[in-house]
Amino acid sequence: MPCVGPLVIDSRLNPEPRLPLARQHAILLTGMPGIGKTTIIRRVAESLCDRRLGGFVTDEIRRGHDRVGFRLKTFQGQSAVLAHVELAGPQRVGRYGVDVAALDTVVEAALDPKAAVELFLVDEIGKMECLSAKFVAAMVRLLDAHKPLVATIASRGGGFIEGVKHRSDVDLLEVTRTNRDGMPTRLLHVLRSVP
Repeated sequence: MPCVGPLVIDSRLNPEPRLPLARQHAILLTGMPGIGKTTIIRRVAESLCDRRLGGFVTDEIRRGHDRVGFRLKTFQGQSAVLAHVELAGPQRVGRYGVDVAALDTVVEAALDPKAAVELFLVDEIGKMECLSAKFVAAMVRLLDAHKPLVATIASRGGGFIEGVKHRSDVDLLEVTRTNRDGMPTRLLHVLRSVP
């Protein structure tokens, strides 16, 4: 991703992420679907392209104006279709079949806390991703390793999703229409202070 210049928002849920990030090492962005969480992750990645990034972003797969699936792209260059309306099988979220095996092939390397990575960006901790036991295990290892992490997380969901939100070592920020444009700058301010 190309480097971009400095970005410039307002947040009402939690005025500032707790500092230092070494103690609250993970920032979780939540909010309604389509609010702009993925865009925030992309803008942060573009601005920090001089750092060693780990994790992945999720792209929509579109056919005309219709969304028909989702593709994961890691910062190491791997890509895999996560979900598609034409995927058959028992693992489904809404109208999408989820390819858990494809997710399994990328998550262990993309989320390895032992990798030479300065910052992990994960889009997202959601229902589809949580169908993978390897994804859940990799996220637990990453969170427990206290590596700097910014992740998007589903606004709804129990189990692992709910558990991650209640960890004492994370900041949970809600992305809204009011604060989303300034959120990348707010995050970068915190992340640039991390050695």
